Amino acid sequence: MSAVLNQGSEQHPLAFCYQVNGSCPRTIHPLGIQLTIYLACAAGIIITVLGNLFVVFTVSYFKALHTPTNFLLLSLALADMLLGLLVLPLSTIRSVESCWFFGDSLCRLHTYLDTLFCLISIFHLCFISIDRHCAICEPLLYPSKFTVRVALRYILAGWGMPAAYTAFIVYTDVVERGLSQWLEELPCVGSCQLLFNKFWGWLNFPVFFPPCLIMIGLYVKIFVVATRQAQQISTVNRSLAGAAKRERKAAKTLGIAVGIYLLCWLPFTIDTLVDSLLNFVTPPLVFDIFIWFAYFNSACNPIIYVFSYRWFRKALRLILSWEIFSPRTPTIDLYQE
Repeated sequence: MSAVLNQGSEQHPLAFCYQVNGSCPRTIHPLGIQLTIYLACAAGIIITVLGNLFVVFTVSYFKALHTPTNFLLLSLALADMLLGLLVLPLSTIRSVESCWFFGDSLCRLHTYLDTLFCLISIFHLCFISIDRHCAICEPLLYPSKFTVRVALRYILAGWGMPAAYTAFIVYTDVVERGLSQWLEELPCVGSCQLLFNKFWGWLNFPVFFPPCLIMIGLYVKIFVVATRQAQQISTVNRSLAGAAKRERKAAKTLGIAVGIYLLCWLPFTIDTLVDSLLNFVTPPLVFDIFIWFAYFNSACNPIIYVFSYRWFRKALRLILSWEIFSPRTPTIDLYQE
């Protein structure tokens, strides 16, 4: 994902990244603007890391939350937290300074982690959609069909497949040799572009759009079934009606999370695909805006949970009031009204 950033600089660069031939041009912003951008990015990183850390801790600590859906949420939050810790700090420096100062090896690792965590997110959201589809459309079979063991298998696949796919792209030369006829000139010194060719954007097409289409299709069916269930709710006994209502609310919340994910990532993804066919005409500033808009998604999910899940707000109150240190706290039923 990050390999397409910093394809150039502003139209009137004021300096170069390195004092060598072939160095990338560097845009130097006024000090006030630099500090403002650094502070904004730092705030976003802190929100991303602390918000997702809270999700990881909450689901791990409270036994009532040890459900298949919540384990998928924990794994998703872990990927988003690691993105904030390992990727966003270096991305901030690259965006502000318009140069890469950390060498080729770290550039390759940064690109690997950036792409990895982003693909992990899309895989997990797809698996969560499958979980919600089963819970809403097959409520009687759900407890036996989607168990914790099944969720752990999905989590393993959600990390394993992106890790293998990204390693193949970033750490082998198979793609570069296979697309050698489309390779452009080597990138300038001071950039972080591993695959400088017109087909970089299309390499991630099969791992982005098909899962998105699956999620959209599943959630359309989920809301059709949920609407029908809501109309029939008066004919169901009270306890089953409450359980069905809780499942529908969870599906709605996660549907919002999927919608925000698509909203954040589609501009960058579509621009990458189109730009690769137009010989990279998108201004670097626009590219940076698109990629940071995509990064912003990693901070959104904890915020969504705060406004949507009563158990999440209850866990937050317990932690902030220091009741978390009580020996009875891990067994509290956060779902109880």
